[in-house]
Parts: sequence; C-alpha cells; structure tokens
Amino acid sequence: MTQKPPQKPTPWKTENQGSLKPFPIPVKPAVEAPSAEELATSACASGEPYALMVLGDSMLPEFEEGEIIVVEPEGVARDGSFVVAYANDEHIFRQLVKHAEGWILKPLNALYPNIAIDGMEAVKGVVIMKKKPGRRKAMKTYV
Repeated sequence: MTQKPPQKPTPWKTENQGSLKPFPIPVKPAVEAPSAEELATSACASGEPYALMVLGDSMLPEFEEGEIIVVEPEGVARDGSFVVAYANDEHIFRQLVKHAEGWILKPLNALYPNIAIDGMEAVKGVVIMKKKPGRRKAMKTYV
C-alpha cells in the first residue's frame, strides 16, 4: 500500500473552512512628502524618547564618540542641561547655558565655538541618559 504525500496548504483553502474567496485590501493614496521645515521640527513622535550616537569630539570629556545618548523631546531644559537643538540649519548636541544676552549652546571641548540661540524654541530635546555600547554597567543618567 502506498501513502500519498501530505499536501501543502494553499492560501485559499483551509482544513476547517473549506475554500475561501480573496478579499480586497484597501490601498490609500500616497500623501505629499513633508517639507524640510516639518522634517526639522518633527523627526520623531513628540513624546517618545529616542537614542542618538555621539559623533565627533565636541562634547569631550563627558561624552565620547560612539556613546549612545537618550533624548527626551518633552524634557525640561534648564541652565546646564545637555540638549539636542536645531541651530544653523542642523541638529546639534550641546550644553545649554544662560548668559547675560540670552541662551547659548556650549560645546564642552573648548576647540569648538559657542552658538547663540534666540530662545528655547531651538531646543528639541533634553539628554536624560548616556550609555557605552557593549558595557552593561557603563551608564549615567542626567535627570
């Protein structure tokens, strides 16, 4: 007696339900691409923290290249907070410092210049934590 090999199920039939009919999947039309201004101001959902990798040496000695920082977009920025801000047509990671003429974005490395900002609107998030990749215990919080 020969046995029949088991049949592979097809997407249209199931064992218990018999044959199924295809059904239409609604397709929404593409929306317009966001403008450059929208991208600059809303790269992530407003309330969700996000992670970035530190590039360069402008924030040495506190932040080394390759470290991961976690940014809270709705965090409260204060004098001395480490922030991600939008200045000079780019997002930049610096320390927020209050001085007589207003606010500046200050690098920790003295080789880089300070950047004056008009107001707190430039601040897009506050750094709440840093972590060295691959090291479980090498973590520091800033809240």
